[in-house]
Amino acid sequence: MVIGLHQRTAPVAFRERYWISENRRLEALTQLSQAEGIEEIVVLGTCNRTEFFLWASDPTLAVNSVLRFLTAEYGLKLCEWKHFYRLLDEMAVLHIFRVVSSLDSMVLGEPQIVSQVKNAWAQAQKAGSTGRFLDAVLQKALTVSKRVRNETAIGNSAVAVPYAAVELAKHVLGTLENKRVLVMGAGKMSELSARYLVNHGASSVCVINRTLEHAQELAATLGGSAARFEDRWEHLAADIVISSTSCPHYVLTRDEAESITSQRGSRPLVLVDIALPRDVDPTVREIEATFLYDLDDRERVVAHNSGEREAAAIEAQKIVEDEAQGFRRQTFIGTRGADDRRAARAFGRDLPTGTGVFQARVRAVFQVPGCIIRGSCSAHYSQNCWLAGSRTQRVSGEGGTRADGRSGSSAAPP
Repeated sequence: MVIGLHQRTAPVAFRERYWISENRRLEALTQLSQAEGIEEIVVLGTCNRTEFFLWASDPTLAVNSVLRFLTAEYGLKLCEWKHFYRLLDEMAVLHIFRVVSSLDSMVLGEPQIVSQVKNAWAQAQKAGSTGRFLDAVLQKALTVSKRVRNETAIGNSAVAVPYAAVELAKHVLGTLENKRVLVMGAGKMSELSARYLVNHGASSVCVINRTLEHAQELAATLGGSAARFEDRWEHLAADIVISSTSCPHYVLTRDEAESITSQRGSRPLVLVDIALPRDVDPTVREIEATFLYDLDDRERVVAHNSGEREAAAIEAQKIVEDEAQGFRRQTFIGTRGADDRRAARAFGRDLPTGTGVFQARVRAVFQVPGCIIRGSCSAHYSQNCWLAGSRTQRVSGEGGTRADGRSGSSAAPP
């Protein structure tokens, strides 16, 4: 079973509410692995998705356990359930294979998701929350991902964040020649973005990080300089700021931005916030000559340049579907009868011969009190032509704002 949300079911203002940091992920694994109905669990958290991969002994109890966790820890409201999708059995396996093969990413073929899934899996193994079932699924998913990249061109032009950073900066500044770049955060995305900007003409890079040694290491690879996090605003002579820290609060508030821009005159400042939670107060985009772009803006940029990857994705999707079907036959056929009997006992009645665990689980998982069930295709799959027609259930409701009051709209990118 998979329960989650991503960039096509929720805007960044909602996603950041349910982003689970690495430290909190361990707590979530420990708590949920002991919850009712859950036998095994892996928690995947990226800037675009929060997902729970589950092996459930009782789907109804497992869903309730996750929803109780989200309500208690993150303030989930009933009216916000529409942003979460739930996939069962073969559709869950197919989804995991698609995720690891980067067919469900904002940018088709982006390579970072593989390491992110590996890290999530390793953390679950360390916490003792995964076992032979999810281990088998994830091991196979990584094998399928490797096959997809070897046999298709899906990853040939996947530059994701770096590409978007360059396009957004060029939209405002026209050219990157001799432009100065300030990078806040010394992670992989910061490095890739800065390197891409330099390769497209930026003249200098200053890296700022809470750990100065990490900033110095990255700066050395980029031929730039490093500075302490506390001194960051002394370097706002930069034309482009790439921000990707792990701070739980804004590192640039509106008051700070107004103070900085007042010293810059009419010189434009491009802020590319690729952090989740966001680093920059979204109201900063209201300041004159300040151009703020966040993860949702990045998605709109890359959507205009996805034709080449989409052609390769059709071929990749066929591989993933075939692998998912074959994996399910090999892995679940031996447990099918026992699961049928368990599901039947949960309903207090016998299942007709041949009903199968998939149908039983579909009925069981959606008999959750308060849920409004619809039998149509999930929006997050129907937006992709490859899976139009897949059976996915969504819960209806209305969206909400951050529990901490942080909110904001996205400026339209080029």
